Order: sequence, then structure tokens, then C-alpha cells
Amino acid sequence: SVLCVSVMPQPPTITHQSPKDYIIDPRENIVIHCEAKGKPHPSFSWTRNGMHFDMDKDPKVLMKPRSGTLVMDISGGERAEAYEGVYQCSAHNELGTAVSNSIIIRQSRSPLWSKERISPIVAQKGQSLILHCRPPAGLPPPIIFWMDNNFQRLPQSRRVSQALNGDLYFSNVQPEDSRSDYICYARFPHTQTIQQKQPISVRVLDMDSLNDTLADYFNDTDLFSDKPAEERAPVFMVPSESVSSKMVLRGEVLEMECVADGLPTPAVSWVKRNGEIPSGRASFLNFDKTLRITDVSEADAGEYRCIAKNRHGSVHHNIRVTVNAAPYWISAPRNLVLAPKEMGIITCRAAGHPKPSIRWLVNGLPIEDAPKDPSRRVEGDTLIFSEVQTGSSAVYQCNASNQYGYLLSNAFVNVLGERIRNKKHVFISSTGIFVCSSVASLSSEPTRILRPPEYRVVQRNRDVVFECKAKHDPSLVPTMTWLKDDGELPDDERFRVDSDSLTITDVTESDAGTYTCIMNTTLDQDSASAQLTVVEAPPTPAVIYEQPGAPTDLELTDPGARSVQLTWTPGDEHNSPIKKFLIQYEDALHQSGVWHNLTEVPGTKTTAHLKLSPYVHYSFRVLALNNVGFSRPSMPSLQYRTSPAAPDENPTEVKGHGTEHNNLVITWKPLMPLQANGPGLQYKVMWRQQDMEKDWMSVSVANVSKFVVSGTPTFVPYEVLVQTLNDYGPGPKPSAVIGYSGEDFPSAAPGDVRVLVLNSTLAEVRWSPISPESVRGRLQGYKVHYHRERSLHRHNSHHGKHRTEIFSPNKTSGKLPDLLPYSVYSLEVMAFNGRGEGPSSALQRFETPEGVPGAPSFFKVSALDLDSLTLEWGPPHERNGRLSGYTFKYQTGEKTCLDLPSNQSSFTLHNLLHSTRYKFYISARTQRGVGPALTEEAVTVLDRAMVSPQVDIATQGWFIGLMSAIALLILILLIICFIKRNKGGKYPVKEKEDAHGDPEIQPMKEDDITFGEYSDEDHKPLKGSRTPSSGSVKRDGSDDSLVDSGDTQFNEDGSFIGQYSGRSDKEATPPSLVNAMNSFV
Repeated sequence: SVLCVSVMPQPPTITHQSPKDYIIDPRENIVIHCEAKGKPHPSFSWTRNGMHFDMDKDPKVLMKPRSGTLVMDISGGERAEAYEGVYQCSAHNELGTAVSNSIIIRQSRSPLWSKERISPIVAQKGQSLILHCRPPAGLPPPIIFWMDNNFQRLPQSRRVSQALNGDLYFSNVQPEDSRSDYICYARFPHTQTIQQKQPISVRVLDMDSLNDTLADYFNDTDLFSDKPAEERAPVFMVPSESVSSKMVLRGEVLEMECVADGLPTPAVSWVKRNGEIPSGRASFLNFDKTLRITDVSEADAGEYRCIAKNRHGSVHHNIRVTVNAAPYWISAPRNLVLAPKEMGIITCRAAGHPKPSIRWLVNGLPIEDAPKDPSRRVEGDTLIFSEVQTGSSAVYQCNASNQYGYLLSNAFVNVLGERIRNKKHVFISSTGIFVCSSVASLSSEPTRILRPPEYRVVQRNRDVVFECKAKHDPSLVPTMTWLKDDGELPDDERFRVDSDSLTITDVTESDAGTYTCIMNTTLDQDSASAQLTVVEAPPTPAVIYEQPGAPTDLELTDPGARSVQLTWTPGDEHNSPIKKFLIQYEDALHQSGVWHNLTEVPGTKTTAHLKLSPYVHYSFRVLALNNVGFSRPSMPSLQYRTSPAAPDENPTEVKGHGTEHNNLVITWKPLMPLQANGPGLQYKVMWRQQDMEKDWMSVSVANVSKFVVSGTPTFVPYEVLVQTLNDYGPGPKPSAVIGYSGEDFPSAAPGDVRVLVLNSTLAEVRWSPISPESVRGRLQGYKVHYHRERSLHRHNSHHGKHRTEIFSPNKTSGKLPDLLPYSVYSLEVMAFNGRGEGPSSALQRFETPEGVPGAPSFFKVSALDLDSLTLEWGPPHERNGRLSGYTFKYQTGEKTCLDLPSNQSSFTLHNLLHSTRYKFYISARTQRGVGPALTEEAVTVLDRAMVSPQVDIATQGWFIGLMSAIALLILILLIICFIKRNKGGKYPVKEKEDAHGDPEIQPMKEDDITFGEYSDEDHKPLKGSRTPSSGSVKRDGSDDSLVDSGDTQFNEDGSFIGQYSGRSDKEATPPSLVNAMNSFV
């Protein structure tokens, strides 16, 4: 047998503590738990609100023996509020200090309802209604419910329901809702007290029945004008806005509600856009108005839609849900036992959203404030120990925190003494560290789990794999054991244990739980656990394509001076094959927090040989790409540092140019930090005048990208070099570039300037070039500045704007376009280089000849008559010379052309055809020709009475009124004429009928003898009347009017004939319509 005696020292470990948020009952004593173990047994101390808590000063505070648990006796009437605060327990022994979570102590509160006077509520049948509860703020928040005076819960339904905030909502009120005892109750769970709001009275009026009843007493008068509430489509009462958002933390409960107003009562339903509502964790409460999802995960994020519907329509509301996460463990720190000179690591990996920040403490102090330990190195979430020494034992705390919470875990490092290690064997159990005397020597390498199993969420009927990779002393035989919920694995062939993994196929709900792998050797053991969560498979077999899962398990191997091998494990493809992996790096030395793309590899590879630069602190991460998009980045790798070296390259884009006439500015594109290869980056700038100087001038500069050389000759070539160097040597030999010192203004003006006028709008200027010595730089060309000084016409002498034409340096002549005719111009010629313009040549003036004039300034008809009209015009604004006259043309069918003198501005045409349209043209002319013409149209009038010079009478109000009156009088006269014609005269109808013997006419009695009357229904000619032979007079007198031009004729030239045709009878004939019209006019 093996004799094992627990004699080894052990740093403290917290075994039990109160919750982080601890709400106490003020009627009971306050107990704050803190238990710890260690060898020797630890002592305890407390802080309150960050300060040492001295229990000896308060006789009401006691600490239990051999425990850190505090008991605060408030049974004597002490106020519990006095002990509120943030408490933290520390457990100490000679090997280190372990600390508890920060425990926030708050007293439970159940305040009374504020007194208020609630007026009775009168509502109309069918209207919506909200009864507000507004309970007092308690700690924790109270539970709300509505009851009546008899403590009976009020019935609720799709129409009447309680919202999440405690208010009572009526989608539409009915007469049975009338009552005086709507009472909101608040139950405070810690104190088990119930507070009551004042009763609310609600009276529902039925307007139809009320009006019918009162109408009998008040003579059928409708006293209430309000109409009864009509049926209506749904409208949301909660939420009130059109779109809302909600944030929930991972693992918590998500509750969303939609309450709708409507008549009849709307039904509410829920959908998730672009996804499914999780059936196993979701429930529909409050008559489907509330959607509740438990144990929220990142997959529950998205957009949810509630729809309210009745027979009059529907309405929907979108709720955008985001899921964040307080920190949760991926790999919590584990205790570490080392012998002197050994190495080991403590890993603290936590996830969350936003990503948690990791902070290390040692024995309760921030690690940066703790005593330095050369064997300890912090690399993000990992503590690396190498060459540990006796006395390095300590307790380390890892704090992972983000804005939603924190995790705090203790892990000790116990360095065993060399003397004991040489005599006995050591192993760790749940009760302590044991030394066994049955083995002659101790293993030099303890058993460690390098890749522990990780938290998994898997759908039912899928497969899941837990990895558990460990290292151990090669001289020992390891044994891997797996447990489920601290018991043996189920005896099921779906569970397959391999050398470093556990595979579960066709997962069911019963497989959920905590899985632990234990690596045992004959000397020691290590263990790690992970949780499996089983979720319901999607209800439909539709394939969902998503971005791939983030790669995991990044490892660096084969380190070299400028290379390293990176390997990783791909994430889930999510039904779309991975096309490629993108590898990024962060340089913590030069650009911490900034990630750069390094290389890409095909999606079939999981390794990459990375080429690196010297003097960089690399961290790597990997992203996977499929057809949907990029995955989230992997967790960063361990940091890999490359050694410094001399630079490999020199700056690019080296240039030399001058900004002044006596300097040379040398510029370059500086190296990126990654290209520096080492500390002390500088640039050696060298220059010499080309073909004039043999020796190089040089200077070394840092943190700049230009250098100015002063005192140089004007515009001479220089050879320029820029070389990189750092503390480890210079870079490669650079190549020279040619640059020029600064330019100065040209010193001479072009000579022999001459102007050749080519036509009235174009001239050519010629000059002699300046000498090369006068350029004093790089000649860029010549500029001709010119402008119009005045017009040669005395009526138009304004100046023109200044204009410039630029010509290339090899030109000695150029044309000046778009000149104005009959003008005086002046010009100057000058050379220019990169610095600017030189002196100008002597001023040269030239004149442009006459050109054709512009169009006349205006052209209008000023007077018109039956056979004549007068036209007026103005001289052109741009005469472009001396006007020699005007060309006047007009036409009806063929054009007539007249030449008019230049001093004439009007013209009258006679003997024109009346009521005829004419078109007129006018253009000015000079010696150079005729300019563009203006046109005008006019129509001679029908009657002299209608002539109104310079006024369009057709648009005058008096004219329109007059014409309307004339038309009305004509209509009245026509009616009178027809009546007189048909009822009077010498021709009795009876005699005419007898004479003709018309068989259609029946004999009539003597008493019935009357004159024949014209009937609108009889469209035959009246007996005894005559019709004009031309047929131009209609039988219906209303068809003839002066306005109707059916009988009006025009000559070919458009003149008005205006005659009516009709044959006169020899017999006495009634007045005809034509005669009536002629006599009226």
C-alpha cells in the first residue's frame, strides 16, 4: 500500500461565497458568506467600499471561527441601511491571498404607494382604455396584479390584459367593464408585503341606448352628440412607436409585448423575420400578446414582428433584438503545481459581447503593482512561468469584465521545495496536496490539459465532439476518463471515447449536461469540464447558409528568425464550403490594436508558413470566407516576437525640387514601422551638384520625410540619395535620383512682338523667344494677356474683360480668337516657368476691322389698320462697324424685300389685304454684310371699329363683354323673327291646306280654325313658307349666328367676303333670317 500524508503547504482557495448582488431582508441578521481552504488554514479580512473593514470597531459584527463569514446582528433595532455597500473577502496564508467576488449588499425595500386622488373614468363603449398602475420602485421590483375589493383577480382576456409594466389595457371597453374597484396590487417578494393602489372607478356609457332613453323625455332630442365608437382596424397601444429595439443578455429571458386597440378585438401573432422562433425555449403569454424566450443565445438576435389583425385590417410592429453577453468562461484558470526550474501556464479565456478585457492580479493586488517576478510573463489572457524558483508561490486572480458584468477566478501557483520534491511524490486531490513516500523519485513534467473541452450548443440529432488534449511525463502511462455530471458516461453506443476526444452522435435532450475529462497518471492528474446545451432542430429542413464559424486553436510552430508556421482548426462551414482563409496580424510594438492583412490560403488548408519582418511583436488571427461572407475573427494567437536587424529597404519616391530660388527640397516616402527592422530608425540624406562636385554632402534625420538644402544656385541639377539605417546598421545602397534646385522668375521679356489681324474676329501675335539664361528655371511656355480697350463706334465704347492665351515653350506665335469687330485691343507677351511669370513685353495695340452687325435690339408692330400697319425697330447693340442700312422683308405668299437707310427706325406698309397674316423680317448691315434678322408676325383687322393701336382688343374685358351682349341681342332678335314669321302674315294655314288637298291633314271644325304653328318636333318645312335656294338658312333659327362662320367665305388671300346667299320670292315673303341680321348690323 501507499502511505500518503497531507503535509504539503497549499495556497488559499475560496470554496463558498455570497452572490455578487445580495439583497437582504431588513428584519433578519445579515450574513455574508466567505469560506476558504489552504495549508496552513487561511486567515480572513474584509474591505468595504474599497477600504479596510475593521470589525473590532462594531460590536454588532462578528466573524465565524475558522471562517471568513460575517454576521451582522441587527436584532436590537439597528438600521440595515447602515451596512449597505460593496464587500470583498480575502483569505491569506504564507503562500498567497485569494479574494472573493465583490459582493454588493442592498436592503430590500417595499415603499408605500404615494397618496393620490383618482378621478372616476367615464369611457364610451368601444373605445380603448388604459388603467395605469405605476407601482413604487422597490428592491427587488414588485410583482404586479389587479384584483377587486374582495381580493379576487380581475378576469383577463384577449380584450382586457395586464402589460409587462403592470398597466391594465382594454382594446375596447364594454358595458360589463363598469365597476368601481379596479385595484392594482404590488407584492414585494423579499419582505412578502403587499401594497395597494387606490381603487379606480370606470363607467362605460352605451351612447345608443342612452340617447334612446333620454329622447323619450326630451321630445326626441339627441342630448349626446358623440357618436358611438365605430368598428375600426387595429392600432398598437404598446409599443407606441413604429419600430422599436430591445437588448437582452445571453442566458437571460427575453420578453416582448404588443397590445393593440381595435374593434372587434384584434388577435396578435408573432414571426421572426429571416429566421424561426425557437420552439423549445419560446412561449406565448398574455393571450399571445407577449413573446417570452428563455436562456437567450446569440442565435436569438434579429428582427421580430408582431401582427394585430381583425376583420377591418391588420397592423404590424418590428422589434429589433440585439444579444450582448456578460463575460462567461471558455477556459477558467486552474491551479498549477511546479517544481523549481519548471515551466507552466495559467490560461484565462472568457467570451462575451463586447469582448471582455482581461486583468490579472496577484494576491489581490494588480499584477503591475505586485513585486516583480522574473519567472513570470503576462501575454494577454495567459500567464507564462519559466524557470520558477522556490518562494514564487502565489494566488493569481483573473478578472474578465465588460460593461455587463465580470468574472473573477482564483488560481494558485505552488512551487514545491527542492528538498521535499527529492524524497516524496506529490499529487493533487479535491481535499489538498498529498506527498507519498512509496516512490523513489519525482516526475519532472506534471500532467497538464493543453486543450480543454469547450462549451457547445448543438441541435438535436446532430453530432458533437469534445476535445481534451493533454501532455504528461513520457515515462508514465496516462489514462483518460470522461464523466457526465460527475458520474459515469451513459452505456450507449452513441458515446465514443478516443485518445483525446469524446464524440456523441445523434444528440438528444437527455445528453445535455456537464462533461469532464480527467487525465490520470500513476503520479498526478488534471481535469477540465465543458457544458453541452441541446436545442431544438429547425422545424423545416430548409438549408440555412451562414458565414462560417470562427477558426479556433491557433498554434505557432517551427519558429525562425523571419518565419513561423501557423496552424488552426476551421469552424463550422454552415452549409457553404470555405473558399479561403485570411490571416491577419497585429504589431503590439508599433501599432497595437490595429489588424493588417498578411496572406491568404485556400480553404482546404489549415496551415500557413508565414514570412515575417524583424523587430515586430506579432499576434495572428484567422478569418474564414465562404459564399455568404467572412466569419468572425479567431481568438488571437500567442505573441511571436522577431529579433531586430538592419533595414532591408530604402525609402521610395525620393525627389529633389526647389521651393525658393536658392534651395533644394529633398522628399521621400518614409518606411512603415513594420519595415524599420529595429529601433533607432533614421534616414541618411546625401546630395551633390551634378558634374560639378565630387564629394557628397550628407545629414542623418529621424521622424521626418523631407530635408531642405539652402544656399544653392538657381535651377541646377543635383544628385540625391536617401538611405535607411537603424541601431543595427545601414540599409542597402540606394540609387541616385536627379533633382533641381529652385527656379527664379524669368529675367527677360519676349522681343519683336508683332500683331497680324486676320479678320474681324481673329488675330495672330508673333514674338522672339527669350534666351535660355533668362529663363532661370524650366520654361513652361508663353502667355499673351490681351483685352478690348474700346469700340471704334462712338455709341459703344465699353471695355472688355482681360483674357489670356497660353502657348507651349516651343511656340513663337499664336492666334487670338473670338475678338469683337471694329474694336481697339491691347496685348502683352511674357514667358513663365515653375516659379511664375517674367516681365511683359511692350504694350501693343491693334484694331479689328468691321464685321457683320448683330441683330436689331427690338422689332415690333406699333400700329395696324384694315389695310396698313407700322413697324418699329432699334439699332443693334453690337454694331461691329458703321451701319449702312437695314434690309426689310415681308411676305404673305412670296417675299418682298426693301432696303432702308441706317437712320430709319420705323416703316408703314399700305394697301394690305385686310384680315390677312403677314410675316416681317428686319436685319442690319455694314460694309461687311448683313447681320442676323429679327422676325415679327401681324394680322390685319376685319373691321375698322376693331382697330385699337398697340392693344390686343381680343383680350380686353370690355371687348369680351360687348361681344357677349351683341351675341345675346342677336339671339333674341332671331327668336322674335321666327315667332313673327310663323304666326303672322297673309297665309292662313287652312286655306293652304284646302288648296293643296293634303291627305295627311284631317278636316277641322270651325271652332278649331287656327293659324298653323311651328313645332320643334316637326322637322318638315312649314306649309306656305319658302326655303332659300342655297340652303344656307337653317330651319332651326338658333343654328345661325354671326359667330358661326358656316356661311362665311374667304378669298384666297384671306380677305373676308361676308355675304349671304338667298333667292327672293316675287310674292310677299316673311322677313328672312339674313335680312334680320343685315338690318341689325
